[in-house]
Amino acid sequence: MRRNVVEFRLAPGDISAIRFGVSPGHELAHAVRVLAQPQYHPLQWGWLRRARREAPARALDLLRLLVGPDGYLPDFLTSTPGWDLRPDEELARLRDADLGPLRVDLLKRVDRTSGAEQRLLRALADDPERARSAAADAWEQCWDALLAPYWPQLERILRADVGVRTRRATTDGLGSMVSTLHEAVSWTQDAVHVRLRLHGEVLDCAGSGLVLVPSVMAPRCAVVTEPPAQPTLFYPALGVSERWADDAPGEAEALAALLGAGRAGVLLAVSAPLSTSEVAAACGLAVSTASHHLSVLNAARLVDARRDGGRVLHVRTPLGEALTGM
Repeated sequence: MRRNVVEFRLAPGDISAIRFGVSPGHELAHAVRVLAQPQYHPLQWGWLRRARREAPARALDLLRLLVGPDGYLPDFLTSTPGWDLRPDEELARLRDADLGPLRVDLLKRVDRTSGAEQRLLRALADDPERARSAAADAWEQCWDALLAPYWPQLERILRADVGVRTRRATTDGLGSMVSTLHEAVSWTQDAVHVRLRLHGEVLDCAGSGLVLVPSVMAPRCAVVTEPPAQPTLFYPALGVSERWADDAPGEAEALAALLGAGRAGVLLAVSAPLSTSEVAAACGLAVSTASHHLSVLNAARLVDARRDGGRVLHVRTPLGEALTGM
């Protein structure tokens, strides 16, 4: 094993179980780290200018203590990422987290600290039920203040990234897609390799597969490897700029100026697969007019069409997603 490389060994069953997920808890933990060390996160400065004014001081102090400045992140603060995992579901899982593993995670943080921080963490580990309750309350307060107002923008970036990766896997193959997740990630015939700064190990995924999770807040790749947690690879999402958290109140107007009002409305409507008649109804257009706009958008590779039984469904391509900012 190479130093500071995590090797996810994949059997044939693991390869077929590679899948994507999102993790609100992972985003929140790294948001806390961004607030603690903003100088290392220039792509988050737009979000920081707004969010730091709303940060609940005591709750933020506790989460800072729990997550630390870098490296190891206690597993109990996040749950297995899933495609439809909602923030409220993740919070509910934290409130019901097993106390034994939670205490082990806290003791790992104890081993990585000293002085007053170590004493506080040891006190939490000595009373894991109180620690779980306090951590969940702090998680909820920090989520509501720091990320809930920006979750629609953040989630759109995550899902757009997954759309691009899925298309790449379809056209170029799974190995090629994984190898382009990040410069620290590479693919071999039976393993995914991830270069890290502080950790290395070999993990047999043992048929459970590997979850790939894009992140807006994390600047580097990270992994989850310790059983019984699901093997997971976090990687920085595409399309993150300093303005990712900006509202887009003029989105429809800007698209209309570029494409015309009719085509802009159609492009915004097909965030999910719709038939031509459904697009027409959503946009208040005649079916023939909607069909014409869809044909033009398809020719420009902003919309894709696929057959579903007797229907043809239209949905934005990754290029269309990027243009709408959705």
